[in-house]
Amino acid sequence: MTIQLASDLNGASVPLHHPWRQCVGSCHATTALRADWQAQMRQAAGELGFRHVRFHGLLDDDMGTLICQSNEFIYSFFNIDQIFDFLLSIGVRPIVELSFMPSTLSSGGDTVFHYRGNITPPRDYAQWGELMRRLAAHWVERYGIEEVSQWYFEVWNEPNLTAFWTGGQDGYFKLYETTVKAFKGVSQRLKVGGPATAGNAWLPEFLAFCEERGLSADFISTHYYPTDAFGQIGADTETQLAHAPIDVMRQRALEARAQAGGRPLLYTEWNITSNPRDSMHDTAFAAGLALRVALSVDDVVDAYSYWTFSDIFEENYFPSMPFHGGFGLLNLHGIKKPIYSAFEMLRALGHHHYPVAQADGNVMLWVGEKSDNRFRTHVLCINQALPRHPVQAEDVELLLRQRPGQRARSMTISRIDADSANPVALWQQMGAPDHLSETQVVQLKVAAAPTISALEVETQQGQTLLRFRAAPQSVNLVRIEWERV
Repeated sequence: MTIQLASDLNGASVPLHHPWRQCVGSCHATTALRADWQAQMRQAAGELGFRHVRFHGLLDDDMGTLICQSNEFIYSFFNIDQIFDFLLSIGVRPIVELSFMPSTLSSGGDTVFHYRGNITPPRDYAQWGELMRRLAAHWVERYGIEEVSQWYFEVWNEPNLTAFWTGGQDGYFKLYETTVKAFKGVSQRLKVGGPATAGNAWLPEFLAFCEERGLSADFISTHYYPTDAFGQIGADTETQLAHAPIDVMRQRALEARAQAGGRPLLYTEWNITSNPRDSMHDTAFAAGLALRVALSVDDVVDAYSYWTFSDIFEENYFPSMPFHGGFGLLNLHGIKKPIYSAFEMLRALGHHHYPVAQADGNVMLWVGEKSDNRFRTHVLCINQALPRHPVQAEDVELLLRQRPGQRARSMTISRIDADSANPVALWQQMGAPDHLSETQVVQLKVAAAPTISALEVETQQGQTLLRFRAAPQSVNLVRIEWERV
């Protein structure tokens, strides 16, 4: 049965805010010193329009930020400067996650990840405060308050999880208070926030603590993944997603928005799953689900930071297999995964969209335009279902009422599905090699591009009719070029 939809370009439109473009995640800070990391960051910022990037471990020992030599503290911000100088040179600002604990300040030896980020509280909070003060003053001196006042300073990462913080809630609140006082002592214009928790946790308690102590909370940050709290403990990703409500990400964002009030609400991590090695990340399924999620919170959050932009990522170990189910939008070699191409399509949708009456289901469709070009319209369509839920190819018709004095000159459709924009399929045909030659990288980059084909321009009762078939677990973008009549 054909799915029949309609939209009117003469009607009122709804703004598209694209909060997913406000920030994107990355592995720990030292990877940002790599040439390949910087090349991929430049590419992603240029093509997808990311405005900020966030990463762990800015204060880790491998950054050399603070060491103790002959019982004397030595502060070194050179590596941080190298990273921030590069980011600003390409028009990207940091969301500065203030973590983890320099070992010389730490109260214990507990660490996280392959790179051993220290997760214990400082043994002396005054020493932490002095590090914060010096960092804030250094950044203001180096980059100027007009620039640094546009950054976000986020205190720690997921302190509600013992894997990331051993100090409990009281210890985190003390860490936050010490940090915000140090930063505000440099300039009241610096934006400090938290609690940077997993799963929307601690938001009311954090805000109550800040109010009680008279502390600024310039923004609220937290994380959520659709696999959080669904399925039994230890369940695989497929089981977790199968049990997740399709609208869970929007519902959790609405809950956080109600708690945050008028403060900016930043989700500084999200993905289709929190599993760092899941083959779903490399598929068209991830592309469709990510777009569904991103568009569902477009009117709710201020930033929605996808975790992460690149598979140059070594929390567990540094991989070498070209496609290993990593978090990245790009693989190790800079080959676009389907989800990268999907975000390119979402960006093309424009600055506003026109409502489409459609029933809840696997097929969702948006009609969008850029504010400065009314002679090009994009129609974004996903046909996507969660695992173990039925999905099939669907015939879609959209009857589009154009503006007076215009008619469709041409229409094309770009596709992301099992047969298009699927470099993994070609890699598997190559024998799934662990290491790629330069020729193979070029071939896979070509295979990563969505297939583009022409659609016939049809009219019905003076309106433009779009007909196409949407494959299961697919993303489709129709581009309509208008001309005057």
